[in-house]
Amino acid sequence: MSKRKTVTLRDLADRLGLSVYTVSKALRGLPGMSEPTRRLVFATAREMNYATKAQEAGLAAESIAYAAGKPRRFVMLMPSDHSLLNLQFHGLHQRMNELGHQVQSVLLPFEGHQPDRLADWLEESGILYSDGLFLSPLLPVWAEIILLQLGLPKVMINFTPEGAEVDSVIWDVQHAMILAINALCRSGHRRILYVGEPDGQRGFRLRYQSYMAACARWGISAAEQMLDVNPADSQWLTDLSAILQTGTPTAILSANHGQAWPILRKIQELGLDIPGQISIIAMEHEELAACPGLSRPVLLVQEAGERAAELMLRRIANPLAPYEQIRLLGPFLKGETVAELEC
Repeated sequence: MSKRKTVTLRDLADRLGLSVYTVSKALRGLPGMSEPTRRLVFATAREMNYATKAQEAGLAAESIAYAAGKPRRFVMLMPSDHSLLNLQFHGLHQRMNELGHQVQSVLLPFEGHQPDRLADWLEESGILYSDGLFLSPLLPVWAEIILLQLGLPKVMINFTPEGAEVDSVIWDVQHAMILAINALCRSGHRRILYVGEPDGQRGFRLRYQSYMAACARWGISAAEQMLDVNPADSQWLTDLSAILQTGTPTAILSANHGQAWPILRKIQELGLDIPGQISIIAMEHEELAACPGLSRPVLLVQEAGERAAELMLRRIANPLAPYEQIRLLGPFLKGETVAELEC
């Protein structure tokens, strides 16, 4: 590893206004402090380029080294300027910068099935001459197929297509869905309205499959599984309103990012109380300013970008190593939007 500026525990403690002992406990994962304090210590340590001996050893064990000499240049290819993708890139950029390398986000410049144009553009843009390529979610399938065939090192920040031989990392939406159903069922809910696309993107299909399986484990009948609202239909909010006015569902499970806010507005328009008359859990990747107490599983979007950086450097250092497909499991935030029902 290259020699970096020496930062000590005392430096961190002085910056944070904490004792050296407290900072040391936080970095070693020991109990005895609040999670906000622990997160602040970790964030400050990263900002100041401080790593414990255990962290240094962990990087060395995976052949993930700080840049020595000329830094490597990587590209993250995205289909659009989307908040979720930008959060991924933030984590990726932050981790690569810490390790002494560079990564650039590049938008796919065209839509539609244009494989010839894509091949020419990859050459002209210089992407083919980068040290590695990160593939974000939401890329069109035809482009993804071509990109996966490129010879340079690749990491998908997404669920992989069946049979794909590529490293990948993604937040585990199946685990998140199980946590959401468990939270609702333990609170007495059985008539759960699933608002989400049952097909389309790979992640959407996995969420839906996990929802069905979790309901079955809780003994929820097909009649109680309310699957009437699909946001791919332009009339989905009208359908949602009609269902809510029947008073049949006791809870809503908003399965896709970006749906919670319009659902909350519709509930407000109907004059329904949350959680008194309707409970809600949403699969959002960050806190909503309009509903800070929203119950939700934590989707580790930024963390997936950070881990993708490490996967890429490991792949370059170990080109013959088995491919890894990593899923990051987040906790559940209980929030204030799920009512306890009498069973």
